[in-house]
Amino acid sequence: MISIKEKIAYGLGDTASNIVFQTVMLFLTFFYTDIFGISPAFVGTMFLAVRLIDAITDPLMGAITDRTHTKWGKFRPYLLWFALPFGIISVLAFTTPDLSEDGKMIYAFVTYTALMMVYTAINIPYCALGGVLTADPKERVSVQSYRFVFAMLGGLMVSALTLPLVDFLGQGDQAKGYQLTIAAMSILGVAMFLTCFWGTKERLHPPADQQTSFKQDFGFLVKNDQWRVLSVAAICLLSGMVLRTSLAIYYVKYYLNMPDSITLFITLGMLGNIAGCILAEPLAKKVCKVKAYISLQLIAAALCVASFFIDPEQVVLAFAAYILWGFTFNMATPLLWAKMADTVDYGQYKSGVRITGMIYSSIIFFIKLGVAIGGAAAGWLLSGYGYQADSVQTQTALDGILISFTIYPALGSILVAFVMRWYILDNKKVEQIHLELNSDTN
Repeated sequence: MISIKEKIAYGLGDTASNIVFQTVMLFLTFFYTDIFGISPAFVGTMFLAVRLIDAITDPLMGAITDRTHTKWGKFRPYLLWFALPFGIISVLAFTTPDLSEDGKMIYAFVTYTALMMVYTAINIPYCALGGVLTADPKERVSVQSYRFVFAMLGGLMVSALTLPLVDFLGQGDQAKGYQLTIAAMSILGVAMFLTCFWGTKERLHPPADQQTSFKQDFGFLVKNDQWRVLSVAAICLLSGMVLRTSLAIYYVKYYLNMPDSITLFITLGMLGNIAGCILAEPLAKKVCKVKAYISLQLIAAALCVASFFIDPEQVVLAFAAYILWGFTFNMATPLLWAKMADTVDYGQYKSGVRITGMIYSSIIFFIKLGVAIGGAAAGWLLSGYGYQADSVQTQTALDGILISFTIYPALGSILVAFVMRWYILDNKKVEQIHLELNSDTN
């Protein structure tokens, strides 16, 4: 059993990560278009282009961590080494130097690329760390539940405090406000990463005689059919989620015509997310993780579609639908990450080789690809529907914001449910794999 203290320490690492991840999802598109003055079409293209770099850096980072040997383990030391660079580059990404239009685009591209690279360097080892804390399937769900409760607390902090702090610290200068707000949050994030480093312990290790090359590891990865299922599901999942969360600000400001309620809307949504994460563990104890995950995705899709039929005057209903969507969608999140650890065991069961870093890093790449597709789609759709920053929107733009916030994200969840039909690692199969692996090591 892992102590509650260690679960909390591990969870604080994702609180730190989410200071940036949630800020990117909730505010970065808006920051680039309405504060820094970059066209939404360029923003969408930039988000997607950076993923081409991740295609190289993510699996490379996974391979590096699998071959890291320190007194602290394979994954924990990266929390120590990259905490401060992560905080510094986060501030640079939300800094608005006085540049020409081309200069702004170059600056945004360089700083956003640097942010994603340092995020890779610290987040991939952090995520893989969750797969080596315990071999107990139930404890894995518990660890991930704690993790995502704390992750959502980071998101809650971002959603509840960002805009008020921007106003308070900026004193009318929003650009300065964003910079100082992210600086304050980054200092807190660095402290949380260091707490995670000191408060956790790696317990699972690859076979002592395992000696493989990067090429061999990649071959084992591709042959893992359950990894392939999770990778495809990750793209569909994050594409829909990021599209919806990126457009939440636009939905409230323009469709509901309640700009003063943006913080309340996304904060209540984050509370729904936290409640969903808390209930993931008891749900997993009573229902098969795979069946529960598929069902939750279909319910989330139905809530998205229902939101399409809510009129702007039905404010309470609009808020309730968003909260319920976050509750349902994020009840499934810890289950997904527990499945990643099961997929690592499945790969070792099939091949005799344990490649924790490679599996986590590659799935995270597809998660980030989904984030990029969702962010790019938000920018492209806004541009395509004729959105004009901080202006009165045409009916076409308002209709576009509505359909992009509701129907398109629903399609993402439906695709996830469809893809997960090929995922075979249910509770019975996972128990069988653990028995086989334990018998091999005894």
